Amino acid sequence: MSLKKHYINLFQKNGANHNAVQYSSAESQYKRFEILCELIRPTDKVLDLGCGLGDMLTFLRHKKEFKGTYLGLDFVPDFIHHAQTAFQDDLNSSFSLFDIQQDPLPENYDVILLSGVFNNEMEDNWDFITNSLIKMHAASNRVVTFNALSTYVDYQDKGLYYTDPLKLFHFCKNELSAFITLRHDYLVKENSIPFEFTMHLNK
Repeated sequence: MSLKKHYINLFQKNGANHNAVQYSSAESQYKRFEILCELIRPTDKVLDLGCGLGDMLTFLRHKKEFKGTYLGLDFVPDFIHHAQTAFQDDLNSSFSLFDIQQDPLPENYDVILLSGVFNNEMEDNWDFITNSLIKMHAASNRVVTFNALSTYVDYQDKGLYYTDPLKLFHFCKNELSAFITLRHDYLVKENSIPFEFTMHLNK
């Protein structure tokens, strides 16, 4: 099954909630957002890659007092259609279909963020991750921020991809940015270990 079909099936099965975008709970989703959005300023222009149902925009508007411009991009038509309808009254936001492996990234965005997109196993995850980050860093004005599942875990789910945070830090430090924050110190579930990480690449 293709990755796009996988998410279409999740949406059709679960409706417009966290399960449709492969989060275990809304609470864990928002905890991830808190870390991802640490460097966002209230008037930034934000580009959200793999925006899903637009939950990041809800978080930014309600939790971060974000007044800036937001563009959500995703390759799942059902997600984009839902978000366009749900946020039609938010005049500083827009949502569009987009394939990061084929389409050029819009430019002139202060922050480009990505949550959960690197977590599914595919034919060549490392190339997908590094090529995506190269495009994101080239297109951003100030910050690229993203998360990924970590290899520093005690259990790995079949079908998910776990990234070595030190290997990826080395790549980003040498190829993209001298100014990097690696966060591997937060929990998204109680009584667990930090099984994912977030990186901020500053220009």
